[in-house]
Amino acid sequence: MAYSLIKRSAPHQQGLTLQPRRQIHVQPGLREQALLAKDPALERFKSYRKSASSIRRIGDYLTIAVVAGCCYEIYVRAVTREEARKAFKSK
Repeated sequence: MAYSLIKRSAPHQQGLTLQPRRQIHVQPGLREQALLAKDPALERFKSYRKSASSIRRIGDYLTIAVVAGCCYEIYVRAVTREEARKAFKSK
């Protein structure tokens, strides 16, 4: 059904084939190849990747710990509220 709606909404083209969104692969030019080439002067700055990934991993663990702590606090408050409600009803 969705295909028929798309087909109806598209302009009618006779004898023309639809071009794909991705164009044919073209090799990069000399400038692009030079920009993508490894530069030995920049090798000393590559070490940040390991530290960045370890910081990201630590951040993920801290996020999980904070979310778990929040869930635990919500659970404790709900349980204590329910116990207080039962104690008040029994009086």
